[in-house]
Amino acid sequence: MSKLPPSLPGLTLLPGRLARAEQEALVAELREVVAAAPLFTPVMPRTGKPFSVCMTNCGPLGWVSDRAGYRYQATHPATGRPWPAIPARLLALWDEVTGYAAPPEACLVNFYGEGAKMGLHQDRDEEDFAAPLLSVSLGDTGRFRLGGVERSDPTRAFPLASGDVLMLSGASRLAHHGIDRILPGTSTLLSGGGRINLTLRRVTTPVSQHEAAQNRDAGEQQRQPGRQRHHPGGLHQ
Repeated sequence: MSKLPPSLPGLTLLPGRLARAEQEALVAELREVVAAAPLFTPVMPRTGKPFSVCMTNCGPLGWVSDRAGYRYQATHPATGRPWPAIPARLLALWDEVTGYAAPPEACLVNFYGEGAKMGLHQDRDEEDFAAPLLSVSLGDTGRFRLGGVERSDPTRAFPLASGDVLMLSGASRLAHHGIDRILPGTSTLLSGGGRINLTLRRVTTPVSQHEAAQNRDAGEQQRQPGRQRHHPGGLHQ
């Protein structure tokens, strides 16, 4: 496995972008997210085969997968409640790294336990492919595999360690990507081990930068702290 990502236009890798203290603070905020929106196991459309990861979301919209298909929706599939807000530090990271005019509308939280993986796929359920994808890795190192826009394009794997930030934009926005496996014991961030991946996405096409600013202000006003409780998946104390 190469330690360097392939040279691909629009691919930006920021190794160790989040220091340990920032990672710990973010994990604490994710505990609040999971307290409000518990982790669930999605299933594949039509077949109902369960994913090997468990997931949740935060933001105005959340990505879900079930027998009916892939989609974004405003509520948790099990509780029926709205998703909690995206932590402010992630919104700030989006602004700093992407430079995109509008805020993200969804933050997918994937938890990888030992043996979990994610097959090659494209993120194409969004309206706005001009907006980048921003990924944050926390916990054990993941073997990330990146290909091209065509599924038959050559792929290359490289590690994503805790604190790494990856952006796919421009020509790489629709590149196929996935996680071959995680490397257990490579991080002490999560007391129970495992890997968390956060993917920030803009789902709809913003009408204007003015509207984007208004949406950001409204999101800040609606943000409320979550209630902490014990939960599984390596996000517990």
